[in-house]
Amino acid sequence: MFKKRFKLTATLLTVLMLFLLTACGTTTKVDSGKKAAGDYKMVLILPGPINDQSWNATNYAGLVKSNKSLGTKMEYVENVQAADYESTFRNYAERGYNLIMAAGTQFDEAANKVAATYPKTTFCVVNGMVSKGPNVAPIFPKEYEASYIAALMAGEVSKTGQFATIGGFPNKAMEHLLDVYEKVAVDLAKGRGISNAKAVRAYANSWDDVALGKQMAATMIDNGADVMFVYANQVGLGSIQATKEKGVKFIGFSGDQTTIDPNTVVSSVVFDFETFYVWAIQKYLDGSLDGNKVHEAGIAENIFKPVYTANISKDIQDKVAAGMEKAKKGEVDFNAMFVNK
Repeated sequence: MFKKRFKLTATLLTVLMLFLLTACGTTTKVDSGKKAAGDYKMVLILPGPINDQSWNATNYAGLVKSNKSLGTKMEYVENVQAADYESTFRNYAERGYNLIMAAGTQFDEAANKVAATYPKTTFCVVNGMVSKGPNVAPIFPKEYEASYIAALMAGEVSKTGQFATIGGFPNKAMEHLLDVYEKVAVDLAKGRGISNAKAVRAYANSWDDVALGKQMAATMIDNGADVMFVYANQVGLGSIQATKEKGVKFIGFSGDQTTIDPNTVVSSVVFDFETFYVWAIQKYLDGSLDGNKVHEAGIAENIFKPVYTANISKDIQDKVAAGMEKAKKGEVDFNAMFVNK
């Protein structure tokens, strides 16, 4: 009888141990199935070099901050030309990348086209304005709010009220931000008693032609402009050279361009893409970076920051701060400033 009981007890213990081991194994399997941030394959596609002190450098800073803050391991590829947009998207999607980001509205068409073939990959265009699928989730900084800040500076800095602007390409986002800048800057100048204040605009149709930027800015300055505002990546670097040589002022945009020459670039509006990228990538990790919509952020989300040199008085800085506060409260009608809505 004792032997039978012993055998029965041993059998029960064996069954119990197997049950516990199976339960533990099941728990371990569930936990290991949850990806850590660093397990996701991510890449950022840039149209220019990371040291351009403008758009590409700004986006790269966001990548670095996200990797540091969130534990992601996002890679990057720079100087990708328009002819290679689609093939670059396909290359990373074929290799099983979970999130492919691309810096610039110019990537919209290629991203939406390629995304349909790779439903398991999320395509996120920074500054993107088009989403035609459940796995296309553009993020858009309200650049017109940033150009509003730049105009608050320019409108006070100009001595003659003659403003010149250069954009990369005439897409909707570019047109809107330049509309806002020109409207606000000219109105401020007129409010200071410069009745003939006006703005002149040109497009480089390029993001990287430094020599063209210098030539265009020089011509506009020779025609009377005393404040330049350029949003065209490396084209802007050439414009700064011309501005410096001709002794007028430049309002930096996107990155902190005051470091190039603080007596020429008297202030800048910095896109805090560190905050912007962490916000966007956290949404991806949380599963809330939905497709079929554009995710927007702006002054209210604190992604635009003014940077001043000694050439900008405390009075002007206070006026800029007051203008930004009005925007945060929704007291600025940006839509009314758009020429082509």
